[in-house]
Amino acid sequence: MLALILKLTVSFFAVMNPLGNIPIFITLTNGYSVSEKRRTARKAAIISFIILTVFLVLGNLIFSAFGITIHAFRVAGGILIFGIAYNLLHAKNSRAQTLHEGEQEDAKQQDDISITPLALPILAGPGTIATVMAHTSTHSVSSLLTVLISFTLILAITFVLFYYSTSIISKLGQNGLNVISRLMGLILAVMAIQMIAEGVHGLFPHM
Repeated sequence: MLALILKLTVSFFAVMNPLGNIPIFITLTNGYSVSEKRRTARKAAIISFIILTVFLVLGNLIFSAFGITIHAFRVAGGILIFGIAYNLLHAKNSRAQTLHEGEQEDAKQQDDISITPLALPILAGPGTIATVMAHTSTHSVSSLLTVLISFTLILAITFVLFYYSTSIISKLGQNGLNVISRLMGLILAVMAIQMIAEGVHGLFPHM
């Protein structure tokens, strides 16, 4: 069981890419206070855990109930990621970063990045959900527990890295953030196209 946990942990690490997501987190939370960054990191990790746990237990039932496939989910997730990438490429700020002080709280409620895009689709996105469902075909207690432990470990690592991202910001400076913003936008755009391509290929295998 330990060997399987290790194997799955490596798989989830590759899919979630916590190290690669640090610049994305830094860019998306640019202008946040330290407490806001850490609250966002904690909320994103918790929401991601809930999403993955729900799909771990009820994934096949949810997809069957709505008549959707993981391939369609990939296309939708890719489109959403591409929209995020477009904003990053143009260094656009969210309303929470540009409104007056009295309006910021309402804007944060409307633009809660801990839910979208951090939890879904960056951390608990189509790729991660597909990985969860691919390893729970037997639905045995041991397999479910193994997958649960594996993605929980990676989410914990991601939370720690996001939690201490402020020290990374202080070393990069604003110019560094601008460069990272556009670079991450480009990378996310490529990821989005790849995700959409995989989804389209799954929906139309004979194309």
